[in-house]
Amino acid sequence: MLTLLGWGVSLLIFFPILWMAMTGFKTEAAAIADPSFLFTPTLDSYSAVQARADYFKYALNSVTVAFGSTLLALLIGIPSAYSMAFLPTRRTKGTLLWMLSTKMLPPVGVLVPIYLLFRTTGLLDTRTGLIIVYTLMNLPIVVWMLYTFFKDLPRDILEAGRMDGASTFQEVVYLLMPLTLPGIASTGLLSVILSWNEAFWSLNLTSSNAAPLTAYIASFSSPEGLFWAKLSAASTMAIAPILVFGWMTQKQMVRGLTFGAVK
Repeated sequence: MLTLLGWGVSLLIFFPILWMAMTGFKTEAAAIADPSFLFTPTLDSYSAVQARADYFKYALNSVTVAFGSTLLALLIGIPSAYSMAFLPTRRTKGTLLWMLSTKMLPPVGVLVPIYLLFRTTGLLDTRTGLIIVYTLMNLPIVVWMLYTFFKDLPRDILEAGRMDGASTFQEVVYLLMPLTLPGIASTGLLSVILSWNEAFWSLNLTSSNAAPLTAYIASFSSPEGLFWAKLSAASTMAIAPILVFGWMTQKQMVRGLTFGAVK
């Protein structure tokens, strides 16, 4: 019974993606007038989408920004989480709560100052600018997750390393990171997914040079209306890489998210 329920929920969640992919293989007329599973598939929408904009340029921007921001977030988050987990002060919990509270702030509330700052520093419509914004956007989640994983690690292991003369850097690189690798991997995977799906900042801080796939999808909305077949084709092409990536790394994601759950 639970298995059937699980399959039912999975199919319910996957149905919109399936419908979007199918719509991409329809003509514009069929996409509007024929909402059924029986149709003659065509690649016209995909050809039109690729002819209108260079998909691979947007895809390269998405890959660069998503993985670049994740790497930077981990480089900052690992030392931060280490210090909070193993060298806490009376302000540690307050700092963690403050970091998490920044996720409750509507992005539009800080759009104007960030836009003006980026315009002044020449970071508008650059990959570097998006990497910085995405890093700051994901850093609270990265630190919180790593802090939780590090707290589950027995302190005796690090103390044994110190007794053997290990420096702080050696503790982190040779003891902490290998022992918590599943947690670090799942944190990185989640950061990549969040960066890939981010649309607000990419639409407001880029125009053409550094625009990722989220901006690529938005470009198919025009004053003339929505072209459902072309929009579905563009959306399918945009989410396909991250869907494949998530499918390939699902075991690492589950393993990391359940890291430390069983003592």
